Amino acid sequence: MKENLNLIKRGIDELISEEELLAKLKSKKQLVVKAGFDPTAPDLHLGHTVLINKLRHFQQLGHQIIFLIGDFTGMIGDPSGKNKTRPALDEKEIKENAKSYEKQVFKILDPKLTHVRFNSEWSNKLGAEGIIKLASQYNLARMLERDDFSKRYKSNQTIALHEFLYPLIQANDSIALKADIELGGTDQKFNLLVGRELQRAFGQEPQVVITVPILEGLDGKNKMSKSLDNYVGIDEAPNEMFGKIMSISDELMWRWFDLLSFKTTDEIKELKADQTNGRNPRDIKIELAKELISRFHDEESADLAETNFINQFQKKNIPDDIEEVSLVLSEGSIPLANLLKDCEMTSSTSEAIRMIKQGAVRIDEKKITDTKYKISSGTSAVYQVGKRKFKKITLQN
Repeated sequence: MKENLNLIKRGIDELISEEELLAKLKSKKQLVVKAGFDPTAPDLHLGHTVLINKLRHFQQLGHQIIFLIGDFTGMIGDPSGKNKTRPALDEKEIKENAKSYEKQVFKILDPKLTHVRFNSEWSNKLGAEGIIKLASQYNLARMLERDDFSKRYKSNQTIALHEFLYPLIQANDSIALKADIELGGTDQKFNLLVGRELQRAFGQEPQVVITVPILEGLDGKNKMSKSLDNYVGIDEAPNEMFGKIMSISDELMWRWFDLLSFKTTDEIKELKADQTNGRNPRDIKIELAKELISRFHDEESADLAETNFINQFQKKNIPDDIEEVSLVLSEGSIPLANLLKDCEMTSSTSEAIRMIKQGAVRIDEKKITDTKYKISSGTSAVYQVGKRKFKKITLQN
């Protein structure tokens, strides 16, 4: 029991409550453990996997894991940690993102032991009567105690009425699933506690709440987020993942080991002792990068990414496996910023212009800083954006 409890508590932020969890574990029944994910973006990143790893721990202990896709709540928009109303997603976006989540999550969880559910299954059936009944179990004063709502209210910022529904609908998920345990990030604590209260109000045993820390992104300061461009996507190419992981600080590396690695606590302690005794932290970071790439791709890809990294960064070579692209021009030349966007080396021309201004764009290893630079047709060269993106681009008439 102690060993199981230690596994569950590893890397968590808060447990409400340990006494209740022990009672549930001692019951010997298979517990229903849920975590919800609103499909707000098409790709999962390492920040999401902190929570999914904890689901995996419960799965290893034989409990029923419910990976809940919030296709209904995604249409409301989670206000947690937001200083303004979050735009709701449309149904098409939600369905596309949900399919992507289903595929990616099984890189960590065992598909045979995981139940993927959508909260629209029961939320669509609530109707006006159901929502009124749910809302009657909670009050506005308690809602305004919530930190993000409180700040917005005091600063006269808009709070849309539908945002108050979000924690209630999430709580109803726990009622519908008869959840024994719900997991979430620290920013989800209020919503998870509402779930406990409403379960009790509907005659159910309240769920145990476990919060996990928010993973800092590549900058070591802010929450990992695609919008902040400080993320590592679990579907990213191995070379891209390797380079990003190697760019983090030595201090952040240990935080990532604690929250992302499947190594035991004793194994991580040994690595820390190795560093104290003079081992280069870069070599330890390589271990982390290879472990994560092996998990989301395979060992062969991890080994190749390590080789490419050493060649590219330590020997300052251009990688061997550069993607080759041919582009047919309707005119005799094309602005460099447009070319980078068209060849998917940047997400937009504005990002391309920003990268050029920063001196982060090279053509055949020559730095280009002119944002109006044009490339003529009939040329072929190796283009580099940032430290890790390379393509050989041939332009034709």
